[in-house]
Amino acid sequence: SQGEWEQLLTNCSVFLFYGMERFISHILLNRLVAMNIQKCHLMILLDLVRSKQSYQRITNSDTHKSCLHIAVERPTETAMLLSLTGVRSIIANQWYTTLQENAERLEILCENLLTIGRTTGQTVHILRK
Repeated sequence: SQGEWEQLLTNCSVFLFYGMERFISHILLNRLVAMNIQKCHLMILLDLVRSKQSYQRITNSDTHKSCLHIAVERPTETAMLLSLTGVRSIIANQWYTTLQENAERLEILCENLLTIGRTTGQTVHILRK
């Protein structure tokens, strides 16, 4: 529910989203912009996974949204919006991807951030290779 999203986002120091399509499509935009997410030091958005079913679902959902609303759900705009709400660092996909590619990214992130102890910058650099 929207309340659960708000509670999670406002009370975490790190937030990981691993899901289909666009992260912002799961949250009410007008509620997100009013949130204070300053406690969140790092947000990892492993979204933009597309399947035939998710594409159909998001297409149906988009028919009820304005062009401006859909534009705000794009990766760069999402990162800017989250930054304005207080999130300090954001790691996010910029392009649509497969479930397998996202699973590989998650494995690299966990290994480098948690096991090895690399910084977010070092880890993102490794992801780019």
